Amino acid sequence: MSETSAFSVPGSDTQHGASNIQLPATDAILSARNLRVVRGGVTILDVPEFVVREGEVLCLIGPNGAGKTTLLQNICYLHKSFEGEVMFRGKIIGKDHGVFDYRRRVAMVFQEPLLFDTTVFKNVASGLTFRGVDKKEIRKRVAENLERFGIAHLRDRSARTLSGGEAQRTSLARAFATKPEILFLDEPFASLDPPTREGLTRDLEKILLESQTTTISATHDRNEALRLSDRIAFMRNGKIEQLGTPAELVNNPLDEFVASFVGVETVLTGNVVGKGEGGTWIVSVSGKDIEVTEPLSEGESVVIHISPENVILSNNFVSKKTSLRNYFAARITCIMPMGPFIKVYLDCGFPLVAYITNESKESLGLSEEKAVTASFKATAVQVIARKETEID
Repeated sequence: MSETSAFSVPGSDTQHGASNIQLPATDAILSARNLRVVRGGVTILDVPEFVVREGEVLCLIGPNGAGKTTLLQNICYLHKSFEGEVMFRGKIIGKDHGVFDYRRRVAMVFQEPLLFDTTVFKNVASGLTFRGVDKKEIRKRVAENLERFGIAHLRDRSARTLSGGEAQRTSLARAFATKPEILFLDEPFASLDPPTREGLTRDLEKILLESQTTTISATHDRNEALRLSDRIAFMRNGKIEQLGTPAELVNNPLDEFVASFVGVETVLTGNVVGKGEGGTWIVSVSGKDIEVTEPLSEGESVVIHISPENVILSNNFVSKKTSLRNYFAARITCIMPMGPFIKVYLDCGFPLVAYITNESKESLGLSEEKAVTASFKATAVQVIARKETEID
């Protein structure tokens, strides 16, 4: 039978993520307890517990006003407006560990590059100069990081003449030159044009992987978070609502809002109409029955998610006897190239998205408006929200 499904999703174990380093739960470099920020009588940050493991990249994502920057600025002690405790290597900052010493051991890069009105070389050297590093070591580290970020040819250029991308590369080179034990990034690519942002993200991805620098990054860009991070903390209303690997957030989002924010493609609402065969439950979506394995109750209204990489496309009819359980006559409404894979939009009586390879597209002869069979296992359906209702 001719059929295909995609090879992976962004943020899966084939990406940067958790597959590259093992992170013991006890290997915390930075942690916080009962972190709270109140302004004008309003609580804008409420984080009972926060742990960052040595060597990992943790991205903070969420909508505007979620508290990402507030959390970042307080745990790096750019501001001290919080209640609670922040610990560096197990010692409470400001009590067991000096604030000034902590600030010397971390670095922060902002959305807008904060550069001195001098040369690129002197800007990259400035953090080392402030730390009292000897001149020979400064020259060595600056040269290494100018080369690392592809700006060695700009070393004698005035910072005032740099483009946005060049200025941000200079800021990152300055941060890495200090060999920070923790790197804080606050939307560093937000103001850059897409090609510049892509190039800088690609370079940073490689550098973080090589250096294993512990990094905490706040971003609005879900693709950036999925690409760079080992773990993602989804924030909303000043709270961390879900924390996990990129694959966990994509495959098991907390609710519809998280699902939409991390780019989940197929989110459907339906009613549980009864039991299926072999212990499954039947969810009716737009008059179509979808089998799921998660325990449900008849009469529930549920929101379900089907990952595109779990959808199989075929030119042939799929038998009920296969393990796929869910199979639907579908019409291709759109085919969209997405780099290493192709996104296929389908109308099955409900919307569905599949990821396939370019080779599979050619072998199946797929084109818009073509009729195909779309199939997926009952185990591929995730229930991400439920509310008890009565079926009419």
